[in-house]
Amino acid sequence: MANSHLLLISILIMGSLVAALAGNFNDLTEITWGEGRGKVLEGGKGLSLSLDNFSGSGFQSKNEYLFGRFDMQLKLVPGNSAGTVTTFFLSSQGEGHDEIDFEFLGNVTGEPYTVHTNVYSQGKGNKEQQFHLWFDPTAAFHTYTIVWNAHRIVFLVDNIPLRVYNNHENIGIPFPKSQPMKVYCSLWNADEWATQGGRVKTDWSHAPFTAYYRNINIDGCAVVSGSSSSCKSTDAAGNAKAWQTHELDAKGRNRVRWVQSKHMVYNYCADSKRFPQGHSQECKRSRF
Repeated sequence: MANSHLLLISILIMGSLVAALAGNFNDLTEITWGEGRGKVLEGGKGLSLSLDNFSGSGFQSKNEYLFGRFDMQLKLVPGNSAGTVTTFFLSSQGEGHDEIDFEFLGNVTGEPYTVHTNVYSQGKGNKEQQFHLWFDPTAAFHTYTIVWNAHRIVFLVDNIPLRVYNNHENIGIPFPKSQPMKVYCSLWNADEWATQGGRVKTDWSHAPFTAYYRNINIDGCAVVSGSSSSCKSTDAAGNAKAWQTHELDAKGRNRVRWVQSKHMVYNYCADSKRFPQGHSQECKRSRF
C-alpha cells in the first residue's frame, strides 16, 4: 500500500511538472491533414484529432530536432475503438529514415489498448515491443514521453519506463543519431492489422472517433538552417540537461522490469517464428 501511495504521488508530481512546462500547440505545431478534423483547443493549450469513414487527421511539429525529451499528454478514443490507431512519434523524412514510435492500437469495448513501440534506423525497423497499460487510457489524460539521446532511447508513461533501447553501434546495429526528426501525431484507420491482427474491423457507427492531446513539452535540439543545431551542452547554470545523459537508476530498472514482466504482450526478441534466422544481436545484450 505504501509503495502504491508513493507511486501515485510521483505520478501527480510528474503531471504537474509537465503542465508547468507545457508549450502552446499554436507555437510548436501545425495541423497538416484531415480537412478540419484536427482542432486546436483553448487557445493552443490542447488539440483534438478525429477520424471518420472519409479521413483521419494529424499534426506535426514546426521544427525538427536532433535529440531531446518529448512529452505529450493523451486521452485516447473511448468505447469501441477497434481498428483505430492514435500516434505520437518522431520521424525523419526520405529514404533510409529514422523513427521512434508510440502507437496506440484500439480495441473492442472492454478490451485493453495495445501500446505499440518501435525504433527505425536507416529505414529498418522490426524492433517492436507491445504493452497493455495498468490503467484505462481513455478515462483521463496520461503523459507519454520519448527521451532520445546519443546513448539510448527511453519510452515512459507517467514517468515510468516501459522500454529502453540502447545504442549498440559497437556491434554493428544502426542507431538513430544523425537525422533530425519532427514530432508527428495522428489518428487514422488501420483495421487491416491494428486490432487483434485485423480480425476486428472498425465499426463506423461509432464515428467520429476522437483523441485529445494537451501539455506538449519539447526540450530538444532544434535543427535550423538545415544543419545547425540550437542545442547547448549545458543549461544556464552550466549543468548538462537531464535528458542528455538519461539512464535508469536502480529504481528505474526495477520499474521497467515490473512493466515488462506484468504488462508486455509482445517482444520481437522472443518471436522465433517471425525471425527463424535468429534475433538481432542487441537482443542478447542488457535491456538497460
